[in-house]
Amino acid sequence: MYQTAYFASVQQAGLTVATVVTLGAGPLLVTAGARLTLGERAGAAGIAAVASGVAGLVLLTGGADGSTGPAPAPGIGYALLSAAGYAGVTLLGRLSGRDNADGVFESTVTGFAVGTVCLLPTALLEGLLPDMGRPAWTLGLVLYLGAVPTALAYTLFFAGLGAVRATTASVVALVEPVTAAAIGVLVLGEQLNAAVLTGTALLMSAVVFLAATEGPGRAAARRTPGRCRPGAGGRRAPGVAAADRRRPGAVRDRR
Repeated sequence: MYQTAYFASVQQAGLTVATVVTLGAGPLLVTAGARLTLGERAGAAGIAAVASGVAGLVLLTGGADGSTGPAPAPGIGYALLSAAGYAGVTLLGRLSGRDNADGVFESTVTGFAVGTVCLLPTALLEGLLPDMGRPAWTLGLVLYLGAVPTALAYTLFFAGLGAVRATTASVVALVEPVTAAAIGVLVLGEQLNAAVLTGTALLMSAVVFLAATEGPGRAAARRTPGRCRPGAGGRRAPGVAAADRRRPGAVRDRR
């Protein structure tokens, strides 16, 4: 749903508007959804990082040359629908990855299976391969798109969701337009203006800050329950110690 709605938004509202609204609204919806459904608190610092990332996205895409499509209002509606779908995927991926180590693989396989069933009827009507006049080359491109930027990328994304908060993952994903800008400069010879450079700095600052908040403090909170109880000090409970004294060799056996 969110992919289809995004391309509909591009057609109706233009590339820049569709990108800003979809990618910008995504982290906001994920932050709210993670608080309501997963109990994850972003905190003031996390909300500030999200705001910085969205502001950087607006500057980054606004600095590019883009035009508004024929129907901006419906296009923005499609973009918001796309952002809602992206937020749903992110929250479900976070839930499955957090509660189940095998949830990453299950989420990816299930998602692609459902997507295949939904898209197969239209693919059969239009043709399984686009008519580009070079069947082998076209097939290679389709296989690459399916294997690398889709299957591999989503698997890594869901794996990341199992390790960090949903809000952090959604903001880190905003690096995508930064990567696109870098490719534009290095490969296509495009020039970056001050707005694009400022937006890039804001985005990367938000990503680095949120990555830092996922460091040692959160890792300690995820340790096995009972291993760092206050006051435990690594000592056995009195009852256990007494039982050990009554049964010679018990400590050695337990070890």
